[in-house]
Amino acid sequence: MSPGTVSQLAQLSGLAVRDARKVGSQHGYQHFMITLAGGQRAFAKVAAATGSASDEIAAAFAAEASGLRWLAEAGAVPVPEVLAVGRAALVISMITPGEAAPEAAFRFGAELARLHAAGADTFGAPWRGFIASLPLDNVPLATTTWPDWYASRRLLPYLRRAMDSGALRPEDGRLVEAVMDQIGSLAGPAEPPSRIHGDCWAGNVLWSGGRGWLIDPAAHGGHRETDLAMLALFGAPHLDRILVGYQDTVPLAAGWRSRVPLHQLHPLLVHACLFGASYRDPVRAAARAVLA
Repeated sequence: MSPGTVSQLAQLSGLAVRDARKVGSQHGYQHFMITLAGGQRAFAKVAAATGSASDEIAAAFAAEASGLRWLAEAGAVPVPEVLAVGRAALVISMITPGEAAPEAAFRFGAELARLHAAGADTFGAPWRGFIASLPLDNVPLATTTWPDWYASRRLLPYLRRAMDSGALRPEDGRLVEAVMDQIGSLAGPAEPPSRIHGDCWAGNVLWSGGRGWLIDPAAHGGHRETDLAMLALFGAPHLDRILVGYQDTVPLAAGWRSRVPLHQLHPLLVHACLFGASYRDPVRAAARAVLA
């Protein structure tokens, strides 16, 4: 990596960067593996246009850092340490890749249950939220019920966005609106706010040292079934063992399996916003499953 890039990363992060290697890019960010002056390896996420980092980018980095620190406070699932956060860069400790073994999956399930049980003050969070490149409205509602919050903050905004972009058709919108209209009777037993990752698909779980580590959170006070539904959405390794570990630690409410499509509806709407009409059928299938 050129000395200029190393110098730029040092300036953006405020850290003594000795070496840097670009490893990819996604959602308008560049990714670097860096080595600090003391030899510690770290991961840096940097705004693609570092010369004029927007308020939106700065808020996204701040949200990720806040989420990681908040999840770490529970002392349950391990997360990377936030080493530096600024308007145009986020630097976290490096997690050495390992194996997603059944024993690690069981332990991760148990630790995820303890993370959720650590709880939250309310549904939502005191910071602006982001998922991928899209904003998340984390503002709590006057009501303390999760169904109302989920419909208002997680379903409706992305339904509107997907409809406006043409990713979904009017008949698709009516299906999702039917879910929102009936959500009070579809959401299962009332539960207090859980401390959740919020974007807990398999790609945001890193396996290292016999444990599952959480990265890239959209953390907030939510429903614990949301994280489990996200793990199932794109197929987490050894999901059966994760679920056994979870159930052995803090059992889920009766009927939770039937509610998986409800919790998957939000990420599917997000994907429709990001990737277009290719997610129309999955959105429709999830809504129909919820209403069945």
